[in-house]
Amino acid sequence: MTVDTFTSVSELSDQIRRGSLSPVDVVQTYLERIREYNNTLNAYITVLEDNAIQKAKERERALDSKRDIGPLHGVPVAVKDLYAFVENERHTFGAKPFSGNVAESNAVLVDRLEQAGAIVIGKTNTPEFGHKGTTDNMLDNVGTTVTPFDETRTSGGSSGGSAAAVAAGLTGIAQGSDIAGSVRIPAAFCGVFGLKPSYGRVPQVFPSNAFATHTPFLSSGPLTRTVEDAALAMDVMSGPHPGDPFSTPDDEINYREVIDREISGFNIGYTADFGELPVDPEVREAFTQAVEVFSTTGATVSPITPDFSNSWDAIQQSMKVALEVFYADLAEMLQDNYGVDLLDHKKDLPVNVVNRIESGQQTRAVEYKRTDAVRTDVLRTFESLFNEYDLLLTPTATVPPFPHDTHGPSEVDGVEIDPHHGWVLTSPFNLTGHPAASVPAGITDDGLPVGLQIVGQRFADDDVLAASATFERKQPWAHTLSG
Repeated sequence: MTVDTFTSVSELSDQIRRGSLSPVDVVQTYLERIREYNNTLNAYITVLEDNAIQKAKERERALDSKRDIGPLHGVPVAVKDLYAFVENERHTFGAKPFSGNVAESNAVLVDRLEQAGAIVIGKTNTPEFGHKGTTDNMLDNVGTTVTPFDETRTSGGSSGGSAAAVAAGLTGIAQGSDIAGSVRIPAAFCGVFGLKPSYGRVPQVFPSNAFATHTPFLSSGPLTRTVEDAALAMDVMSGPHPGDPFSTPDDEINYREVIDREISGFNIGYTADFGELPVDPEVREAFTQAVEVFSTTGATVSPITPDFSNSWDAIQQSMKVALEVFYADLAEMLQDNYGVDLLDHKKDLPVNVVNRIESGQQTRAVEYKRTDAVRTDVLRTFESLFNEYDLLLTPTATVPPFPHDTHGPSEVDGVEIDPHHGWVLTSPFNLTGHPAASVPAGITDDGLPVGLQIVGQRFADDDVLAASATFERKQPWAHTLSG
């Protein structure tokens, strides 16, 4: 049977289980497509061809012997070359000083995927240490990741390699990480589904600092072409782990089942701009149409204006300080674990990364703790809204994908903005830990994808998935990715 790399993972896994498809044929077909398209998209830093074929043969033997097999048996997956270590394989963090680094063990996430039968086919592209919302780095022979919708425009970041690989049929599932929008932004810019789970839902184990992920909240989540595929991935990826003190207890939710839930009776609030940011007219139009779709589901849909005590600039400044401390701590952790002092390699790192590390090292404890006051304001504002609403809707980004040689637009709809963060609506939910997804909401006149952000109450990941699947049934998007 011919392998279609745009087949949903759910269908692909069913065909492998039935014996209609061979894991070896599946992997080889994906590898052929990667060879054909990766030089253009730059979705992968490293393709694990030998390892993937070996694993595929093992999965095939397991099928032949009628042994118990997992829910992702024989399915190719990709993991971001950031914190998802694959034992004995190259692991770069997207950074030139680590271009020859080899992982000594698997990450917990990789173990869970492999135990479910998945085959890690490659490590996807990321900017150095995931530091920005576009995907390029200084690694030799890697290049800038572009959206498959337009090769002159960015895939978003920092999980741009994962999103582009999924959108172009170079993998079935890809893992991303999200500290300010790094799953949701590329999902929006590549026209795929991306989920940032509730903080702690998917464990993340950092060997030398078990507390590294909390300021701001760093989450790991799936990027897929369908909501069902993301639910299947979440059934594998989620669950507590003793190495992560923030991992949440097992909620015993079957995520693949919750996507069939109705959302009639839900109260849904929506805002195009948080009352703060200019929005591209085509993004606003797609968002308005998406809100209208939700009004046909039996849910009550109402406009909201979040009442932050602090300005948007103050919230972003708080995020900036938190990220600087995060990167200073990361630099120290990398030196402890690998003996690499990043500040000895300034010429091989972007100025922005160096500045963050140096600024974080100089941040006084009292200044750092003051960010908690702003963060508390953001949390209380959203929790007050969630006293009334089950879900919140926003655009994922206020703009469509922009040219890949920029950090972002300097103005939107005639209003000057900060090109680094003035176009994203994702980062507040990394301050609070709420689950949030980006679903494809439409296409601009230039053929560029627009993302809709769906945010749920804390730990209500099932509501986010149910709402995302409801929207997908009303306004399907997978057909825009085939071919």
